[in-house]
Amino acid sequence: MQSAQLTIAVLGAGIIGRKHAETILRSPLWKLAAIAEPTDTGRQYAGSLGVSWHATAADLLNEIKPDAALIATPNETHREVTLACIDRGVPAIIEKPIAGSLEDAAAIVAASERAGVPVLVGHHRRYNPIIQCARAVIAEGRLGSLTNAAVLYTFYTPPQYFDVHWRRQPGGGPVLINLIHEIDLIRHVCGEIESVQAFTSSATRGFEVEDTAAVLLRLASGALVTLSLSDTAVAPWSWDLASGESGLFPPQPKPVQTHFFCGTEGSLTLPTLEHWSYRSGQSWSLPISRETIAVERADPFAEQLNHFYRVLRYGEPARVPAAEGELTLRATLAVHEAARLAHTVTVA
Repeated sequence: MQSAQLTIAVLGAGIIGRKHAETILRSPLWKLAAIAEPTDTGRQYAGSLGVSWHATAADLLNEIKPDAALIATPNETHREVTLACIDRGVPAIIEKPIAGSLEDAAAIVAASERAGVPVLVGHHRRYNPIIQCARAVIAEGRLGSLTNAAVLYTFYTPPQYFDVHWRRQPGGGPVLINLIHEIDLIRHVCGEIESVQAFTSSATRGFEVEDTAAVLLRLASGALVTLSLSDTAVAPWSWDLASGESGLFPPQPKPVQTHFFCGTEGSLTLPTLEHWSYRSGQSWSLPISRETIAVERADPFAEQLNHFYRVLRYGEPARVPAAEGELTLRATLAVHEAARLAHTVTVA
């Protein structure tokens, strides 16, 4: 009789890899099989969890064959590690971004589709009930036609975070690490991105990589979206701090908003899901009513794993297959290109 649990290995035990490992340990559907991480800290961490440790993903995959893998290695290694999983028939979730380049992303998509091995991308916010509700509100037309949206992603990253050298180099900054979440959220909630304008700055820290960005998106619908990003600002206006979904940060003493969606018949703010509209007629001389939409909270990391289980066990269609991750990466890399060229970049 087939065991109810599936085994899963975590490849990469940094901050996000450990978050996933701890989520796996709480899941009744999954059993943590092993950890691959080249550092002594990774070896000690695996030992503390009572699972086998392997210096590299290749070592792990050559010694054991888990039912699945969760890839949380540095971005530039995603292609090599994912293709190694696919070659061995091991389905995987790749922590976003899918890869460090579009060439690598395309190779992952092609290999997954050719081999028939599911590869999902860890855009975990899509599993958050708040985001699912926001998507439904907009899709149902409760805001009318979307006109514009504004997103704040401003937070403070301590200096020791940059002791890891790749975080100080191009590709390791908040555009690909953090802003990609917002770009995927906009694609998921509001629709496809047509073009991008952007400025980036590294003036505060002086690293090769950016620390601040201002971005303007034109959506296929004609709506405009502004994104304001900085990982060197002491501010509460970021999804991670305001939503409380990650559990890594202290709760905010008062609710703050980070996402503002505006339409011809109403508006919506996140994460509190406040819906603003006129109840009788539309005129600036009338009061605007506010309704807070109630949702049942759930851990999106756990929900992502639950979905992955159903994909493997029951053939449920993947919500964020590799091809979706490639599209989000394309739009995110367009931010860097638009900033470098100082003109509008069309997202193909």
